[in-house]
Amino acid sequence: MSTTTIKTLGIAMVMLLSAAVPRFASAHCDTLDGPVVMDARKAIEAGDVTPVLKWVKAKDEKAVRAAFGKLLASRGKHPEAADKQFFTTLVKIHRAGEGAPFTGLKPAGAVEPAVAEADEALAGGSPGTLVKLIADDVAAGIQRHYERVAAAYRHKDESVAKGREFVEAYVAFTHYVERLHADVIGRGAHGEEHQGKKHPHADHRDGAHADHGAGKQ
Repeated sequence: MSTTTIKTLGIAMVMLLSAAVPRFASAHCDTLDGPVVMDARKAIEAGDVTPVLKWVKAKDEKAVRAAFGKLLASRGKHPEAADKQFFTTLVKIHRAGEGAPFTGLKPAGAVEPAVAEADEALAGGSPGTLVKLIADDVAAGIQRHYERVAAAYRHKDESVAKGREFVEAYVAFTHYVERLHADVIGRGAHGEEHQGKKHPHADHRDGAHADHGAGKQ
C-alpha cells in the first residue's frame, strides 16, 4: 500500500470527522482559555449569567445561577479568587453533564493541537487546516503500523517466535485502524458511543481478532 493511498484514506476519514467539529469545543472546556471559561468571563463582565447557561443541562441551571449570584456578592474583596471558584463550579457541572471527569481547571494553553485547530476552524469558517493536520497524523500512524506488520509478515512462518512477532504487530495494526474507524462512525470527543447503537460488524470483528490470535500461534 503506497503512502499516497494511505494518506488518501486518512483524508477521507478526517473529512467525516470534520462534519462534527463542534464536538471538539468540549475537549478543552476545563482550561482557563477554553470556551466555557471565556463565556463565564463575558457573563461576569455583563453581570448576566445567560452566556454560560448553554454549557449546562437544564436540570443544573439552578445550581449555576446560585453560584453566579454568590460570585457577584463576594467578588468585591477578592475578584480573582471568586472568579476562579465560579469557573471551577461551572466547568465541573458542565463536564458532569457531559459524563466527563473533572480534575480541576487547567492553565491557558493546555490543549491538544488538534483541539486548538478545531477552534480555529470554527472561528475561521473552514476546517481545511484541521483536516490536513489530522490527515497527516492519521497517514503517518497507519504507515508506521503497516510497515511493522508487513515486515513481520514476510517472516511469520520461519519459526514460532517470528510468528508471534507477526501476531503482535498484526493485532496492534488492526486495533489501531479499528479505533480510528470507530471514532469516525460513532464516538465523540469524550469517548461516548451512540446510545443504543452497535456497529453492525462488532461481533464479527471481536471474533476475527480472537481467531487470528489463535490461528497464528
